[in-house]
Amino acid sequence: MLFRNYRFDNKVVIITGASSGIGKACGYEFAKRGASVVLASRNIDELNSIVLDLKSYGTNAIAVKVDVTNIDDCKNLIDEAIKAFGRIDILINNAGVSMRALFKDVDLKVIRRLMEVNFFGALYCTKFAMPYILKSKGSIVGVSSIAGFHGLPGRSGYSASKFALQGFLETIRIENLKKGVHVMIAAPGFTATNVRLSALTATGEPQGISPRDEKKMMTPEKVAKKIANGIILKRRNIIMTFEGKLSILAQRFIPKTIDRILYGFMAREPNSPFK
Repeated sequence: MLFRNYRFDNKVVIITGASSGIGKACGYEFAKRGASVVLASRNIDELNSIVLDLKSYGTNAIAVKVDVTNIDDCKNLIDEAIKAFGRIDILINNAGVSMRALFKDVDLKVIRRLMEVNFFGALYCTKFAMPYILKSKGSIVGVSSIAGFHGLPGRSGYSASKFALQGFLETIRIENLKKGVHVMIAAPGFTATNVRLSALTATGEPQGISPRDEKKMMTPEKVAKKIANGIILKRRNIIMTFEGKLSILAQRFIPKTIDRILYGFMAREPNSPFK
């Protein structure tokens, strides 16, 4: 089956964090496959630019300025989607922020910020979209991370938020087991986006640099394709890298070894907080 030829005609897709990276790539991927897209982000200027580009190719698209930490913004996002298209078929909870600091050094406001964006943002959007997803027997997607399966050193708040996100989505999946709702957790590997540039330091400032070689990472476009294909197959979880799959499997059998490997992996980052 050629997944790239599978279309989402007459489907309405909401994507948070859609002004850059994985969210932006998802906007283009679903638009190419015939969906109407609702792009959400705080950066309304960038969203409007993307919408203009998508409309030039005949896509139905709207932009909605949203801070996912604001409950009213999340409700308005859903209201605007219904006003424009009358239905919601897919919600992709992609908005997120990362961090890099040891827990002993980090300001607690940084942990709170990560929970507000990565967990509560997804919770709010899902809550308001839920009646429409139930009606369409649609899909709810959470863009998570290997950090949601195994704690990552130097990423305490990030791992905590992704663990919370996954627990929430797994519960939603079970509660709606007999109602036709599809829930999927997508865990990309390290992806070449601006997430590392905007990752928060111990004091809450963006670090402004990437500690990794972006050329060796997954592209946002590849991640977007995997998300779309996962929805086609009604997948539960998508672990997008071999290393990720191996670490999750190994965690069951040699957890102490995996702890040491992850410690060493993060300690080798340039300017690692372990040094």
